[in-house]
Amino acid sequence: MSWLGVLRLALVQMALGAIVVLTTSTLNRVMAVELLLPALVPGLLVGLHHAVQLTRPRMGFGSDVGGRRTPWIAGGMAVLALGGFLAAVATAWMGSDRTAGLALAVLGYACVGAGVSAAGTSLLVLLAKQVAPDRRAAAAAVVWVMMIFGFAVTAGTAGRFLDPYTPERLVLVSGTVSVVALALALLALWGVERDGAVAAAPQGAPTRFLAALAQAWGDADARRFTVFVFVSMVAYSTQDLILEPFAGVRFGLTPGETTSLSGIQHGGTLAGLLLGALAGRRIGGITFGSLRAWIVGGCLASGLALLGLVVGDRFGGPDWPLRANVFLMGVANGAFSIAAIGSMMALASAGGPGREGVRMGLWGASQAIGFALGGVLGTAAADLARWLLGSQVEAYVSVFAVEALAFVAAALLAARIAIPALLPARKASDTQGAPARAPATPLGGSP
Repeated sequence: MSWLGVLRLALVQMALGAIVVLTTSTLNRVMAVELLLPALVPGLLVGLHHAVQLTRPRMGFGSDVGGRRTPWIAGGMAVLALGGFLAAVATAWMGSDRTAGLALAVLGYACVGAGVSAAGTSLLVLLAKQVAPDRRAAAAAVVWVMMIFGFAVTAGTAGRFLDPYTPERLVLVSGTVSVVALALALLALWGVERDGAVAAAPQGAPTRFLAALAQAWGDADARRFTVFVFVSMVAYSTQDLILEPFAGVRFGLTPGETTSLSGIQHGGTLAGLLLGALAGRRIGGITFGSLRAWIVGGCLASGLALLGLVVGDRFGGPDWPLRANVFLMGVANGAFSIAAIGSMMALASAGGPGREGVRMGLWGASQAIGFALGGVLGTAAADLARWLLGSQVEAYVSVFAVEALAFVAAALLAARIAIPALLPARKASDTQGAPARAPATPLGGSP
């Protein structure tokens, strides 16, 4: 696949992000502020959308059996667009009938989770199958940067059209975003999978889902990577809901300043995504490390950045460079994330043809549950630590310390995973006895 093809798939991911961002941010705010619902309500709905993503392995298996990925991506985007619109209608309906609105919201958020599962899983599999091995990290960076761009554009544009807020405006804006995003995704997918380039699962591939799942779980590296994804995503998301309160209580930042602090962190994450695109690449005769090295280094750097918050509380005080600390944490998070996605694509292909979807789905489900659980554990652990220690700041700091240890554990797990070499091996004519293509070897070894 050329870079133009990668960009087309990135547009699909951007469209996916445009719909999701309204359901996970805008609708949450409307429920909590305009409708005065308990914060638990939107929290449970977003949790439902993550829980439904446990279906990712089954979605991936379906695309494995059929051999085509684009129908699953297109179908998933259609379900996602429907779910996003239903969620907006449900939110508007809650203003006049809470029970009926909440019931529809459950259906809408379930559709969002199902749509993301089908489209997101098959999109990554398509990238893994059609992008050259040494381009996978860079391709993943392009796709994720476009998704973040979709977040930003949709949030900014929708925000302008939603003021002054009315339920009718909410439904109109959400419906417009869903229709435009779906149309963009379908146009971007047109002709991506040529008939001659598509084949059904080969003989020998499991024909039953549970057998395929058991086969994927039976592979030691696939199993280790599943655990790594879960642990790293728990660590990644644990600080999401407590970083701003910590900055406000310990460093005296205003609500506006803590919001800017989150922006600084996201800016660092974007920089890390772009930096991680170098992982496994050889430019001008220089190889920029291996994917495994970037994952391990990024996890350890993330842990050090979190320990920086602990040190800043203990010894730094108001003079601690909090903004630089948070920016570096974002860079480390972004770098290890994009290297992990590149590794995910390499490992998916390592299982052999006809098995990529199940593997990708397994890791996608692990990521979704880890991410959702991290946010819950972060806030719950902070409340528990506050009760035990009698100090709000000490509670936040203790969670950051545990989170740092989780990143160290993730790094140790990643160090044990063997991933197929990304760079092509030397030609047989250059080195006697050397294979024409690189075998599956642990990253960090000679390609």
